[in-house]
Amino acid sequence: MPASTSDIVIVSNRLPVNRVERNGKKQWETSPGGLVSALTPILRTKPSTWIGWSGIHGRAPRPFEHEGILNYPVSLSPEEIENFYEGFSNSTLWPLYHDAIRPPIYHRHWWRPYKAVNKRFAEIAAKITAKNGLVWVHDYHFQLVPSMLRKLRPDVRIGFFLHIPFPPQELFAQLPWRRQVLEGLLGADVVGFQTRYGAQNFTRLCRRYTTCSPSGRLTYEGRPVIAKAFPISIDVNRFESLASDFDVQTRAANFKAKLGLGRRILLGVDRLDYTKGIEIRFKAYRELLKTKKVSLDDTVFVQVAVPSRERVDEYIELKNEVERTVGAIDGEFGEIGKSAIHYLHRGLPVDELVALYLAADVMVVTPFRDGMNLVAKEYVACRHRDDGALILSEFTGSAEELKQALLVNPHDVDGMSDILLEAIQLPAEEQKRRMKKLRKIVTGHTVFDWANDFFEALDK
Repeated sequence: MPASTSDIVIVSNRLPVNRVERNGKKQWETSPGGLVSALTPILRTKPSTWIGWSGIHGRAPRPFEHEGILNYPVSLSPEEIENFYEGFSNSTLWPLYHDAIRPPIYHRHWWRPYKAVNKRFAEIAAKITAKNGLVWVHDYHFQLVPSMLRKLRPDVRIGFFLHIPFPPQELFAQLPWRRQVLEGLLGADVVGFQTRYGAQNFTRLCRRYTTCSPSGRLTYEGRPVIAKAFPISIDVNRFESLASDFDVQTRAANFKAKLGLGRRILLGVDRLDYTKGIEIRFKAYRELLKTKKVSLDDTVFVQVAVPSRERVDEYIELKNEVERTVGAIDGEFGEIGKSAIHYLHRGLPVDELVALYLAADVMVVTPFRDGMNLVAKEYVACRHRDDGALILSEFTGSAEELKQALLVNPHDVDGMSDILLEAIQLPAEEQKRRMKKLRKIVTGHTVFDWANDFFEALDK
């Protein structure tokens, strides 16, 4: 039996495992995400528990151990999924934190379930954390947990990391519950952000709307709070290994052959979300085709759009809009047996994704706003021949690090069209010069370094 308390506790929206069916039997499998990859080796060294929703509706399964980590499933009712998750988390906070690209919705009846779910997670963390233990809370779903937990367990060290952007004062000030959210985060000893701008925004807001120290080191209720950037990364070895695999390289060659040898492949890989700017990049590609500076004989666009929040009307509308744009461009420029855009509305296994990264001559990463964007780093890690071109939105966390990418304003259709042409025509020597520097940055700071850096800050 696992220990009744744990030295390290992770609080996250989802558990690090998924429920799958194999050979007619249901079982738990480790999730493929970077966060899970980063934390698993550390969590296995000490008694550790991961608290999260299991993805199963109704009563939560009993706590269970999987690969050396105790998983503590938490139940969410259909009403909580609607109000806490789809409502306050993803219709209030998500758009607000992404520059209000779509107007945030401020419903009072969503705030109460948000508080209630945060309280439930905080109480579980308080119950299962060992004396003087460490709790690391993740993301915008649980911004109240740090202060709630501190009231229950003042002995524990508490960290919080925000995986999405943190907005500037003029946007965050709109939130009716701005003070409560800031005070919730100030319950942590370390509050981590993807960029220094996020940390600066948070510090300024705390000084303005809470009783934090007006200057100098950030302190709250007599206790120091570290607000700092911890840019997240990827499991570099995993992607480099896959990119060197013979079968993956063969699949990449097959992709190139199917799409047409000699054609430059432009690739987009995104979750289907309105923050990603997918329809704008298609319009930029259409403008480029109109100029006849490129044609279907020498270029093709491949877009992988992973389904997201498919029950939400706004996302259904986005899917329809993107697919109409694809159809219009293919109808205008496509030929029999030759499409302008190959659109895949589904997720892909990681080995197939890496094969696409290898096949792609140009990676197009143009979200309107993104906390980091790890796709950009995955592409760079896979380019072991130091070739290819990365187009990257100025408004991603990755742009702070990957300055050798071709940076673009994702709202500027004409500017993006020009950058697409520049990337397609980028000389081999220039590709090599840029990609070598990009690879040095990405391989020099992995997701394991990120996790260790955060734990070190929290252990001080």
